[in-house]
Amino acid sequence: MRLLLISDTHLPKRARQLPAELLDRIPLADAVIHAGDWVDEATLDLVQARAKRLIAVHGNNDGPALRARLPEVARAELGGLRFGVVHETGPAAGREDRCAERFPDLDVLVFGHSHIPWDSTAPGGLRLLNPGSPTDRRRQPYCTYLTAQASGGALTEVRLHRLPPRRP
Repeated sequence: MRLLLISDTHLPKRARQLPAELLDRIPLADAVIHAGDWVDEATLDLVQARAKRLIAVHGNNDGPALRARLPEVARAELGGLRFGVVHETGPAAGREDRCAERFPDLDVLVFGHSHIPWDSTAPGGLRLLNPGSPTDRRRQPYCTYLTAQASGGALTEVRLHRLPPRRP
């Protein structure tokens, strides 16, 4: 099962549109996971229309219309793994232990908010993934997203993709 992980798209505030590379990958994925901060409904509609399956949550910058359509926490079984999606996980210090305690029934937790790519594993085995942001790199050198494969209860080929700088 091919997965595409994104978060913090912040359209149209941080960019006018999603990068073409990312848009091209959406229909190729068996599931798209978005960890919140869409900001506008048009982006949700676009991704939902192009995705075979969308698992998504709202973020702290999402208004009432998006909050009415999206949960704070989403869960799905993909490729024999129990996935969870949430926007915020708190400070980096202690993240693994905090998330493992909050989500003891998950194998993988996808989160966003910081715009900082993250890939770690909690002592009990919970894998934590943050794809960064495809539109707002903040203090990072690149805008990013993640791809992965989920099959037979294993997560493989987890890859961080760097997007080229946007033209003004």
